[in-house]
Amino acid sequence: MSNKCQWWKQLLFGIRSAVVFYTIIPLPYMYAWNFQGVARFAPVIGLMIGGILGLFDALMIYLGVPVLTRSALVVCAWIAITGGLHLDGAMDTADGLAVGDPKRRLEVMADSATGAFGAMAAIALVLLKTTALTDLEHNRCLILMAAAGWGRWGQIMAIARYPCLKPTGKGAFHKQAIRSYKDWLPTLFLLIAVSGWQIFLNRHQIFFATTMILAGIAIATSVGAWFNHKLGGHTGDTYGAVVEWTEALFLCVMTVL
Repeated sequence: MSNKCQWWKQLLFGIRSAVVFYTIIPLPYMYAWNFQGVARFAPVIGLMIGGILGLFDALMIYLGVPVLTRSALVVCAWIAITGGLHLDGAMDTADGLAVGDPKRRLEVMADSATGAFGAMAAIALVLLKTTALTDLEHNRCLILMAAAGWGRWGQIMAIARYPCLKPTGKGAFHKQAIRSYKDWLPTLFLLIAVSGWQIFLNRHQIFFATTMILAGIAIATSVGAWFNHKLGGHTGDTYGAVVEWTEALFLCVMTVL
């Protein structure tokens, strides 16, 4: 019994640490936050963020906010709740990829100043998410949860599968913590369960649920593989880019359904 209690305490402490690391949600101060291994809980944080956004969306529906304005406010809240952490990485990655000399890409990505390509990437991501959400009439809360969850699962897959290009920084910090399939497999099962739970309520939703699962896995793994192909590895910035582009592309695919 004591071992089970200790396991649950470690799990809850890990999730609390991940909330502090990945969001701006205030939590009561603890003596020592342990951020080692928080990447393992990133998909759980994504589901939580998606749930909060879904509740915010439902509140605006109750208040009669038009769908376009509502979708834009959801995307703004999406950026705000993460402190722009992943969007900043996507912008830096775009600036780095725009450099013709591969040897200078990491140097450009490390520069805090945002270039033209970074700004264009941010605009594209915000537009894709806003327009996709505007086209989504049903299951918005579930789709928001799935998008944020699969985006962060793509991040931990990129951490696990590909080399880290910097010996120090957030990328190396996460790389040390994600070492085997045990670090990403549990959250895969969790995301499959969340994406497919409608099947148990209505068997006619099996196509929708199956497509959500397959699209989530395919997009999350493909985006990370593409950045690895272009850069020869990953950094903390590209992990953020994987999250953002997986979320945006997943929402776009959901509009087809």
